Amino acid sequence: MTSTIDIQIEKIKKSRVSEQDINDVPFGKCFADHMLVAEYADGKWQNAKIMPYGDVPMSYAMSALHYGQAIFEGMKAYKNDKGEVSIFRAQDNFKRLNKSAVRMAMPEVPEDLFMNGLIELLRLDSAWVPTSDLGSLYIRPFLISTDEAIGVKISDTYKFVIICCPAGKYYSEPIKVLVETNYYRAVRGGVGFVKAAGNYGRSLYPTKLAQQKGYQQVIWTDSETQQYFEESGTMNVMFVIGDTLITPGLSDTILDGVTRSSVLALARDWGMKVEERKVSIKEVFEAIEKGTLKEAFGCGTAATIAQIIGIGHNGKDYALPPVSERKFSPKVDETLRAIRKGRLEDKHHWMMKVPA
Repeated sequence: MTSTIDIQIEKIKKSRVSEQDINDVPFGKCFADHMLVAEYADGKWQNAKIMPYGDVPMSYAMSALHYGQAIFEGMKAYKNDKGEVSIFRAQDNFKRLNKSAVRMAMPEVPEDLFMNGLIELLRLDSAWVPTSDLGSLYIRPFLISTDEAIGVKISDTYKFVIICCPAGKYYSEPIKVLVETNYYRAVRGGVGFVKAAGNYGRSLYPTKLAQQKGYQQVIWTDSETQQYFEESGTMNVMFVIGDTLITPGLSDTILDGVTRSSVLALARDWGMKVEERKVSIKEVFEAIEKGTLKEAFGCGTAATIAQIIGIGHNGKDYALPPVSERKFSPKVDETLRAIRKGRLEDKHHWMMKVPA
């Protein structure tokens, strides 16, 4: 695994950043001026280049389109009150990208290519990082196979790309979720623990059905027994029952979320009881009926904290405590925002500063 550390830079002739209010744009539809593109061929990484964002030529026979060798990451950069830009937990995203690459039989991306390319890209596009309290620059690194061939085999060529888009809050309101027991996000021995593109494609139809019933997302159950919660939509899921924070333990069907890890770290910092284990549907509904379930929420890079205020199951809706009565998850949300904006000490060294 080798890389070309020298990254060529082609700057855009005129920035587009003044054409829109980057503090008020729809999520994932407005892209920064530049992108990083690197190629893998002949067993090595080469032709690393930062160039103006735009369309690129593509063969309809490209193997990623037919056989799904496609993985990605989601991460964010923030601007503090001094105008300095920092990236949240970039090393964790880098490591997880390569974990996904190994499982999907793709070449690992060298650290210097990932990190140096990311830093240079953000230095060029620092003006695209929102300054609002809820704003961030969403960063999407991804890796795709690019062989122009029809035939089921491991590709010989790949492209690693990073694109960025200014983003605000992902969910504007608390959400209702439907327990899904007919369709499954992941199965044992599969790829549920990595960020493979197919994991998200397979979730769209069940989510569509749930939305037609008035829910915003689904909450996935295990494929073997349908008795245990796994994730909610594209997020890890957590519950506060009594004085304990409970979340499904990691397995080959559950993504090791960076935000999940951050929430658990803060909970332990604050002396809260934390349990990572199987979480049964029965346990959660019994806690709701007894009044011991205090909070339920999803957590992920895009949403950070998404409050769950209702759960539907077998034709019955279970109402959860209102957000105004919740203590832990709002505190987590505020604390993570303060760390990211440079207003609170970064005790875990999560932030990586981008040189001006």
